[in-house]
Amino acid sequence: MTQLSLTALPKLLQLTSTMLPVGAYSYSQGLEYAIEARIVHDAESALAWIADVLSVSVARFEAPMMARMHTAWQQQNFTLALELNAYFIASRETSELRAETLQMGYSLVRLLEQLDDVPEVQLAALREQNEVSFPCAYALAAGAWNIPTAAAVNAYLWGWLENQVSAAMKCIPLGQVAGQRIVAALGKQLPLLAEKALQLEDDQLSNFSPMLAIVSSKHETQYSRLFRS
Repeated sequence: MTQLSLTALPKLLQLTSTMLPVGAYSYSQGLEYAIEARIVHDAESALAWIADVLSVSVARFEAPMMARMHTAWQQQNFTLALELNAYFIASRETSELRAETLQMGYSLVRLLEQLDDVPEVQLAALREQNEVSFPCAYALAAGAWNIPTAAAVNAYLWGWLENQVSAAMKCIPLGQVAGQRIVAALGKQLPLLAEKALQLEDDQLSNFSPMLAIVSSKHETQYSRLFRS
């Protein structure tokens, strides 16, 4: 991994903080329905579900897509960054997953507009888009803040993991110690997953996860729910 400077480290922590006002806490990405259907019902099944989605979908598609956008933004290749943005949005299997990435992307762009350390020319490129995905906005911020791609990918995976465990703790429910055990167990896998994500060729990217798409679509009509996805 390229050395993360002491200047970039606080910006990376800011980008992955639960205080980042993008609304990540309001989404479970179908996990809430998996709990409703008793597919996930305790710490062990939560660990298995989150681990599977992390390795099969997020680390094999979302993270490497974000990494490609990060590189494109750093190289000032706005055309490629926005093409990847459109491709990622088209990959969302359900209306909830699509709405989630667009809402979080919109919120992050609005935040970046209020800060003083993101190039205006890049923000202008995003403003011209009707739809901006969260990975695209995240990648722009990471590039503008000189966060190395490998560090950005690791942090992206961490943020996803933390949010999923938080959702499981609220819905199953799990205690804090059980939640931290899941974070500890899967956190150990993030460096290797990030490394593999960066090595994937274009024809190796895949978000083929039928059960994730099914539970997400089922969540859209779930009667009682805490989360928006």
